Amino acid sequence: MKTYEKRSFPLTQVRQLLEPGPIVLVSSRWKGEDNIMVMGWHMMLGFSPALFGCYIWEGNHSFEMIRRSRQCVINLPTADMVDTVVAVGNSSGAERINKFGTFGLTPGRAQIVDAPLITECYANFECKLADDRQIDEYGLFIWEIVKAHVATSPKRPETLHYRGNGEFMVSGGHISRRSKFKPQNL
Repeated sequence: MKTYEKRSFPLTQVRQLLEPGPIVLVSSRWKGEDNIMVMGWHMMLGFSPALFGCYIWEGNHSFEMIRRSRQCVINLPTADMVDTVVAVGNSSGAERINKFGTFGLTPGRAQIVDAPLITECYANFECKLADDRQIDEYGLFIWEIVKAHVATSPKRPETLHYRGNGEFMVSGGHISRRSKFKPQNL
């Protein structure tokens, strides 16, 4: 195995190395208004039920919409959508723009929640708020994924992972250790 020479690193930049998962687009609806926000701070919390945690800044326009409606859709874009992801992230729902129309996205009908799916995304996860106790202090929303819609192909899509400072990493190939893997240890 290789060893690495290391240097002191600014704590404010650690997220560039530890960002937990792919960039997602969060779609919401409250009182007839639809919105989309870009999110990179999230994590899976459980399998059955499928629990998903995410951080939403209280200054974000979507914060109150999502908090009040207690539901949303987590949409997984692919790497070919990077320019759309950046454009959505550079806009604010407070400007009252129709992000679906402005950015060429198609709202789809969810089956369980009252928030739109983004049909151009590889996967859509309908979510209902499972636990709101961490919202006020930490901005942490804990969701139960109540319906999942996933494309039939490709099997492993290229997804975007944010590294900070306007830089994305694209998921790539995979390494299998299935025959040696003990799932209870990871």
